[in-house]
Amino acid sequence: MIEDGRTARQLFEALRTAPPRRRFGFGRRAALVNIDLQCAYTQPAHYPTAYESDPAQIAHVNVLADTCRGRGFPVVWTHVAYLASGEDCGVWGTRSDGPDALQNIKEGSPRAALDPRCDRRAGDVLINKRMASAFFETNLRSLLHFHRIDTLVVTGGSTSGCVRATVVDGLSCGFRVIVPQEAVADRHETPHYANLYDMAVKYADVLPVAEVLAGLTAMPGD
Repeated sequence: MIEDGRTARQLFEALRTAPPRRRFGFGRRAALVNIDLQCAYTQPAHYPTAYESDPAQIAHVNVLADTCRGRGFPVVWTHVAYLASGEDCGVWGTRSDGPDALQNIKEGSPRAALDPRCDRRAGDVLINKRMASAFFETNLRSLLHFHRIDTLVVTGGSTSGCVRATVVDGLSCGFRVIVPQEAVADRHETPHYANLYDMAVKYADVLPVAEVLAGLTAMPGD
């Protein structure tokens, strides 16, 4: 194990300056998958479970969504929400049971609702996921195949949790995966940058939003 005293952020910045591997790149058709941009995780002033990395995160997501719609690419929003009993959270919900616990994000509650700043349109897909990855026991994979998607753009939170899980599963399912850096967030700087670093090395292209927008615009789309 290398021990050189650099922070996770410094490691990520060094990687961006001198990437050791070529990019996966953009394919022909993309889908935007926005992970859990719901009030429980996007409103720190109201919920102790919420966090923010870039104050403009949701604005960036909305621009990405508008660009994808303009290209005829699907836009997907996920959220977590559970039954009143919380039993559909499974073993994931056994570690705590306070009012802010995961399994106590109830269907139809303010915590489960998408942040009102999110510009979700009528044609966008909404997926209620119950585990970390947006692929786990949802119809996301079949939906992407139906739309002939080969590239995923993944935003949302948390970088070290549900975003990373979705990115790893996306690559495992054979998709090129793109992560717009300013459009993902985490509670603490260290896991945020450590996972950006790890995804960039192994699983995804981690790019500035401006580069992602340019890449989406340039895709053939047929």
